[in-house]
Order: sequence, then C-alpha cells, then structure tokens
Amino acid sequence: MIEDRIFRKSKFNLQKLKKYGFAKSDGFWIYEKLFMKDDFKAVVKVDNQGKVNGEVFDVASGDVYLPLRIENGVEGYSNKVRAEYEKILREIKNTCFSENNFVSEQANRLVNFIANRYGDKPDFPWKKYNEYGVFRNSASNKWYALIMNIDANKLADKKEGRFDVVNIKIDENKIPLLLKKDGFYPAYHMNKKNWITLILDGTIKDEDLFELLDESYAYTIVKKKVHP
Repeated sequence: MIEDRIFRKSKFNLQKLKKYGFAKSDGFWIYEKLFMKDDFKAVVKVDNQGKVNGEVFDVASGDVYLPLRIENGVEGYSNKVRAEYEKILREIKNTCFSENNFVSEQANRLVNFIANRYGDKPDFPWKKYNEYGVFRNSASNKWYALIMNIDANKLADKKEGRFDVVNIKIDENKIPLLLKKDGFYPAYHMNKKNWITLILDGTIKDEDLFELLDESYAYTIVKKKVHP
C-alpha cells in the first residue's frame, strides 16, 4: 500500500492535522484535494491511532481510480496520477507527522528508554537493511540490542504480517525458559546460544523488556582491571 510505505514510521500531530484542513467525520480525520487539473480527487483518512488510508476518485465518473494500485513499472498516465497522489501524501506527512526511528510504538518506547538510561542512539549500518538499528555501548562499542522489522513467518509459521523485534544477549541458561513464554523466539540471524528475539507488539510488558535489556547491556561493560 502506498500509504503504508510513506507513513509506516510516522506519528501524527492532531493540531497540525486540523490546521492543515483535516475535518472529523465518522471517526476519521478526512482531507480532500483535487489534482491533475481537477480531474482527480484524493481523499485521505487518518484514524485515531494514526493509521492512514486513502482513495483517488475520477471526478468525471465518480468512481475509484483503480489503476492507482497497479504498479507495473510501465510509464503511463496512471504512473503520473500515482506520482501526484504520492506528492500529496508526502506533503501531509512532512507537515502533520513526525518521523520515528521504528514502526511500532513499543520499539520507539524502547529507543527512549535506551536514550534516557544509557545515552545511546541507534546506528543503521546496513544500506540494504536500512531499518535495522544497532545499539552499542558507547564505551566498548559492543552490541547489546538490534531492532529489526521482519516478516512474522520468520519467527513462527502461524503469524502473519510484519513486526518490529529486538535481539538481545541473555544468560544462555535463561533462554530455554524464556522461549516457553509468549513473545520470545530463537534469535533471528544471530547466535542462538546467547541471543534471543523478542517481538515488540506489546505481548511482552515494557518493564520486563527493559529488565532484560539491562542484562544485555551489562555484557558490554568493560571491566576495569584491578592492580595489586
């Protein structure tokens, strides 16, 4: 979805939505705009959780413009309509939304916890996986957390969609017990002996997540040598 791609890490500001021209109707904040010489009308809806949906209508017929959702890579009129619609969405995003580091609210709460507790910010070292954020101890440069947005089927066959997850380092003796709990999975793309993956969808309480994060951070602390 075009809207998901553009707004996936964004958080709306209600006062800015109102000022921009959004009006409340049937539980949504709605904005309408004519474009392409008034041949088309964009209708953008934002729900109370900040989820953005939209439609483009052909003004002459009053019908939804279905070619908008068909991205075949061929240059044509529908591509121009899509490009203009995306401009409208990006202007709304730049004016009424702020950008978060990650998609899920819990992942961003974790970012704030880390910043306040350890003073560290995420590093995004991979161009191909530019949404994978690494947290390192600023003194030792060692990793203690890695937040990723991945397909749920990489965690469990019964899950669908995409989720933010975090990999942290834990005492290997604790891992078998944690894996019996909801929200804990074998480490994705890391050493499963000492690392474990936690899903950031609210299944695990923040206080439990933060406590385990403290343990992971402790592994990165450089111990000072004691001289006789």
